[in-house]
Amino acid sequence: MSNNTSIYLVKLTEFFERLPGIGKKTAQKLAFSVLKMSKESAHDFANAIINAHEKVRYCSQCYNFTDKEICDICTDNSRDKSIICVIEDTRDLEAIEKTHEFTGLYHVLHGVISPLNGIGPDEIRIKELLTRINNINNTKIKEIIMATNPTVEGEATSMYISKLIRDPEIKITRLAYGVPVGATLEYADEVTLSRALLGRNEI
Repeated sequence: MSNNTSIYLVKLTEFFERLPGIGKKTAQKLAFSVLKMSKESAHDFANAIINAHEKVRYCSQCYNFTDKEICDICTDNSRDKSIICVIEDTRDLEAIEKTHEFTGLYHVLHGVISPLNGIGPDEIRIKELLTRINNINNTKIKEIIMATNPTVEGEATSMYISKLIRDPEIKITRLAYGVPVGATLEYADEVTLSRALLGRNEI
């Protein structure tokens, strides 16, 4: 932007540019779109951001995003509580739910082990998963599905966790490779994810 541009517009553009996947041109486009909003819409937009930031929290059981202490999936009595699907991100949960093939519970790691990026096992929700497996309201866990993305970091995280689960009665499975290597679950289609879930293999 030129030196004649309002400092407020520059600041707004800079905040949009900080978002993942947003480049300078897209950030400028978003900033101008906000300026074209009515005053009421702009206030609603700002309030939506504030409310989400203040009221959305982690589910105390699975670490999905929710505005409750425990999310709707964890409290749904129709779900199979003996199966836990371990995923990297809440967006992966949404992708799997769209397949309508999985009826168990989830555990969101919020990342993967990545030494090059300074992310070790303690920086993601691995300890919470292990604690949960041992204390899940007297429900015996029969299967853990490792549904981390098929990347080097995702595979390493999956193997690391599988080695920590030492109960021989718990079957540990991995999503079948209907999901292409290098892809992320967020962008996979429903058919691919369905086949991956149905064809999962024991590690």
